[in-house]
Amino acid sequence: MDVGFRSVGTIILTLISLAACSPKTTTSVFNEADYGSQAACAGKALQNRYIVQWEDGHFTVETATTVDKFKKDFLEPNLKNVRKVEYDRVVQFERNTDIVKLADVDPTDYWGQDMIEASSVWGENVFGQNIKVGVIDSFVDTTHPQLWSNIDYNTAEIPGNGIDDDKNGYIDDYAGFTFISNPGTGTAVSDHGTHVAGIIAADSTKGYVKGMAPQAKIVPAPFIDGENGGSIGDAILALQYVSTRGVKIINASWGGAPCMQSLQNAFVELNNKGILVVVAAGNEGTDLDYSPDYPAAFNMANQITVAAGTPSDMMVHWSNSGFHLVHLAAPGVDILSTITNKRVGYMSGTSMAAPFVTGAAALLWSDRPQATAVEVKTALLRSVDVDPARQYKVQTLGRLNVRKALEELRKLVP
Repeated sequence: MDVGFRSVGTIILTLISLAACSPKTTTSVFNEADYGSQAACAGKALQNRYIVQWEDGHFTVETATTVDKFKKDFLEPNLKNVRKVEYDRVVQFERNTDIVKLADVDPTDYWGQDMIEASSVWGENVFGQNIKVGVIDSFVDTTHPQLWSNIDYNTAEIPGNGIDDDKNGYIDDYAGFTFISNPGTGTAVSDHGTHVAGIIAADSTKGYVKGMAPQAKIVPAPFIDGENGGSIGDAILALQYVSTRGVKIINASWGGAPCMQSLQNAFVELNNKGILVVVAAGNEGTDLDYSPDYPAAFNMANQITVAAGTPSDMMVHWSNSGFHLVHLAAPGVDILSTITNKRVGYMSGTSMAAPFVTGAAALLWSDRPQATAVEVKTALLRSVDVDPARQYKVQTLGRLNVRKALEELRKLVP
């Protein structure tokens, strides 16, 4: 399936043109027959939750006891201002991860950072300073000793008082905001979001972990619960929220989402705002060019999809791949980073590879703040290390090298 940006854009423009020639109806903006017709779009539709995209581009998630009540009480009165409606869906986000106990940690194990030559960039006093990164994932432990100083705190908000002090629509969003509408039945807290955040921006002066961009600021917006489930509507609201907080980059280390138009439209809105989105390719060992998974396969102009490599600089067997839809590889096996409860540990997955690229983008942008998302993406893709004897099955054939990427961006943006 070719879902390239140019094709998607043409389809969207065509749909807009057709809509302009036809009167808007509840069916034209909310066609219930569209859902569940493809295996790739499998997911549990929530009959009482609806993702609404308004004509100005922003999203809300609305609820109603029945679809007829939703149409009558909400959609019909607001029809002229509504662009698109879909059922929200709950999905289970699959991951290949491995956590090792603290006692087994080697505090000198930075093979990923070493392989991509991060220390060369740090040696030039480029640390991701003044760059904000949105982490759309599970819970991020903002009290972790290596993370708390690199959280982008909303100082206009008084934490814990139950009041929307800055009147931005989010109560107590002092250290990000939680979009988990259904916390699940268990009490487990996932380490995933904290691990991802640490790879991006852990403060290396306060512990073992060397974050890629140790002076960047994280805006956490969790939507995945402790059982690795979440809704697409919550993901869209989280994406929208961090885009209002001034982030330059969003890390989306999750997949298995249905190919919903609303999620794709959310990526388009981020592109319009000049935000780079880094997405994990997924861990099923499949070729996304032939078996697309989302959001990895959206292939937007502002998107980088990342496969996982090993310490021997080869693609790991469980990493998704694709010469068209996956852009480059990055370290993704036995990665040391922060986890909850002030601990550190190892995890593996394309979920770990993506934040290496996110952190690299933060480094580049902090050196060239006038660069565009496309220029940062171009620099990252042009500068990969390629070994002819063991090429990666990705668009660039290679693996991230942040030192070369910085040199490339300086050529693109003198």
